[in-house]
Amino acid sequence: MKRTITTGAALAAAGALLVGCGGGGPSSDGGKVSDDKIVLGVLTDLSGTYADIAGPGSVEAVQMAVDDFKKKYGDKAVTKNIEVIKADHQNKPEVANTQAREMYDRKKADALFDVPTSSAALAVADIAKQSKRLYFNTAAATTALAGKSCNPYTYEWAYDAYMLAHGTGAKVTEQGGKSWYMIYPDYAFGQDMQAKFTTAIEGAGGKVLAKDPTPFPSDNYSTFLLKASGMNPKPQVLGALQAGGDLANVVKQYEQFKLKDKNIKLAIGLMFDTDIKAIGADKLAGTMFTTAWLGDLDSETRAWSDRFKERTGKRPTFDQAADYSAATHYLEAVQQSGTDKAEDVSKKLDGMKINDFFARNGTLRTEDHRLVHDAYLVKVKDPAKVQEDGYYTELVNTIPADEAFDKPSPDCHMS
Repeated sequence: MKRTITTGAALAAAGALLVGCGGGGPSSDGGKVSDDKIVLGVLTDLSGTYADIAGPGSVEAVQMAVDDFKKKYGDKAVTKNIEVIKADHQNKPEVANTQAREMYDRKKADALFDVPTSSAALAVADIAKQSKRLYFNTAAATTALAGKSCNPYTYEWAYDAYMLAHGTGAKVTEQGGKSWYMIYPDYAFGQDMQAKFTTAIEGAGGKVLAKDPTPFPSDNYSTFLLKASGMNPKPQVLGALQAGGDLANVVKQYEQFKLKDKNIKLAIGLMFDTDIKAIGADKLAGTMFTTAWLGDLDSETRAWSDRFKERTGKRPTFDQAADYSAATHYLEAVQQSGTDKAEDVSKKLDGMKINDFFARNGTLRTEDHRLVHDAYLVKVKDPAKVQEDGYYTELVNTIPADEAFDKPSPDCHMS
């Protein structure tokens, strides 16, 4: 069943929710919410490498969605009893496994959100399938969530390694960066990124001279940067596929080792405005990367970003914006089905057309539960052009939804 959800800037500014889903209240088939309660769990990195990207901000984004849902429906809400719970998975798959079981089984979570670190995200997908509860990943880039590890209970909402690679990898190569040396964190995220970037670079006529896994997390990349400067032939591009605090360490040491002066350009696989602030726009000016969302794309995205900042004191990352979007659509699907039974909620979600403040021209694919939507190739502004804290990038090109993401994988089997 397909439904379309749209937003307007005025509604976003006023704190209203997405509209266009139809009437409220339980469905006529007698469905109901178990225990008259909906529990949304945010499983995230609350204090580590990815805490600024996701972390407490992701918890607040989901709570925003709940508050707006209650405001929209009032007494017509399928239930007024909606709780947000949180847990720290410490970027470890074994901890994520344990926490997901705890949230689903003991704390009765109906759906989980966020989950940075691809190895942790894959572990949670397995638990979601076993528990027959829904899971919306917004923070992990691995394509396996919509590929060989896909299942009827897992949705991938924001981005993946294919989107990042076929934006940044292809474009940098087309602009003359033909030879690459890549360094990537040695776990599922980095391994998938390395594979997708290699494909994109070679498809654009480039060559990967070497690629090395790096420890995760790490604060010392000197061995790899020295290798880059001493290679023969010398690479034109250093592809840094780290993220969060690790990326900040790579860029700072790239500066220290003066690789730019040696005509080795820096290409970044995944970056957020929080990273730019931590590293410094002066060190990244002109650097291009691909992102799933821009907080200052237009009045609608700005309105939501302003609301988030009012609550948290910080501008949101695209992961946090995606958490709000995913939680909102989940609650809308519960409202329309009149039940929190995962299978019934999925029937409302599958095939849905989405055009909200986060996802433009979006479709929630039934085949693999991947939300495809427009993506954006951006570059870091010169510091002199940064007029507002938190808005450090400018749009280079919009990548249409049907180009931004890969076709459904033959490895995905929903049964």
